[in-house]
This record gives sequence, structure tokens and C-alpha cells, in this order.
Amino acid sequence: MRFPAIFLLGLIFALSGCSHFTSQEQLSGSGQADTWQTHKQNIEPLDAWQINGKLGIRSTQESGSAVLFWLQRQDYFDIRLSGPLGQGSTRLTGRQGAVSLEIANRGTFQASSAEELMQQQLGWSLPVENLLWWVRGLPAPYSKSRVQLDSASLLARLEQDHWQIEYLSYRTENGVQLPERIKLNGAGLNITLVIKEWQARQLGQ
Repeated sequence: MRFPAIFLLGLIFALSGCSHFTSQEQLSGSGQADTWQTHKQNIEPLDAWQINGKLGIRSTQESGSAVLFWLQRQDYFDIRLSGPLGQGSTRLTGRQGAVSLEIANRGTFQASSAEELMQQQLGWSLPVENLLWWVRGLPAPYSKSRVQLDSASLLARLEQDHWQIEYLSYRTENGVQLPERIKLNGAGLNITLVIKEWQARQLGQ
């Protein structure tokens, strides 16, 4: 099992669809629903970002960590993992329809979608379409979710598609609140994402 490739493929398959759908949220917690809606409206248009951080993954079989770099420009992506977890480096680039995966000491693999690559190279499946939303602190809008808000009306805990996501801290970037520390639990994996640098914006703004 190659965790860096699994994580990267999951991220990138999510990048293929940014359409807006009606959300199916069940709200709880101490936050205010109207403030939460305003926050979502501010975050959803962000379609370009650069993330620098650290990723940790633990399962019943393996555990490790790696440095994460994620560049997003609308439907184009460049995501890299380096360090012990990747035993070198793993890089996934392209856009839906033309995806390239480079794995250290294994070579380069190509397919029309990240989902196809994941099945071919790893034989693994994840709720990958949701990750584009989760990293921004939003529930994916095309499936039911249980949303717990904190006192600032930000997402504190999310349950969606058999995954549990905890948002441990946020940081302010250009006037908006974006996740800083996230824990994800599902499919036998415990993932911790620490984002040390966020640069996010809406292209054309």
C-alpha cells in the first residue's frame, strides 16, 4: 500500500468537479446558522490556492508522515508529498482527463482520471470527491452530512459518507477563516493534516 499516492489521488479526483449542489446538512453545535451560511458563501468561490504543510497517516498496517505541497488553479493541480512517508517523493499533476502520477523508485503512470489511476496502481477506493471541500472547511454539497459548528460558527466536526472529520484549529487568511489542523478518520485510516501556509483566492479577483 502506497499512502502518498492514495492521498494524492484522493485529493485530485476531487478537483475534477467544482459544481455547486444543494447541501443536505444536519446542523448542531453552538454556532449560528446564518453566520455559517455567510462563511460558506465566502469560501466556496476560492478556486486557487497554495498549501504547504505536513501530512500524517496511520493504519493498522503502517504509519508515517510527509511534507505536503498542494498548488491549485481551478481545475489544474500539482500536489507533492516528500519525506519518510513517500520514501522519497510522490507527485500528481494535470487536470481531469489527463493525470500523471510520479512515484519515486516506481516510475510515472498516466490515466484519464485520478480514480482510474488509483484503481490501476493501488486497487484502493476512497470518498475522494469530498476532499476538495473538506480541506476548505466545508461539507461536500452532493451528499448528506452532519455538521457541528463551534462558537465562531465554523465547522468543528463533520460526519459524511462514513468519514469523521475534526477541525482542530483555523487561521485567518485575507479576511477569511481557513482550516489549520484537520483530523480525518475513515476506511481504516487516521489522517492528520497540519497546514502551515495558506494562500487562497478566487481567480480573476
